Amino acid sequence: MEKDIGKILKGEFQGTTTEIVLAIKEFNGRVGVDIREYAQSEQYTGPTKKGLRIPADKFDEFKTMINSIDPNDLKVEPEPSEEQVAPPAEKGDEDDAGVAEDGTM
Repeated sequence: MEKDIGKILKGEFQGTTTEIVLAIKEFNGRVGVDIREYAQSEQYTGPTKKGLRIPADKFDEFKTMINSIDPNDLKVEPEPSEEQVAPPAEKGDEDDAGVAEDGTM
């Protein structure tokens, strides 16, 4: 049994286009969900070693884990700028970074 579910374009790099393909496949007499990278280039077109197989009897467990992911957890938080990282100066504080008490550096 083979059934293609869908494809997601992963990207292009140095003339090779890579897609992530989701399919239901039978391997060694066992059915499972196959999530695999497929490459297309002048030298090779087909599946790569990069991928995984979810056995049919573990699919419900996998589906529960995937569905438990909060989409907000997948958002990239912007890195704080230098102004945001430095604590605000208090009154009377002077910027004397790298200066010893006797005024030398």
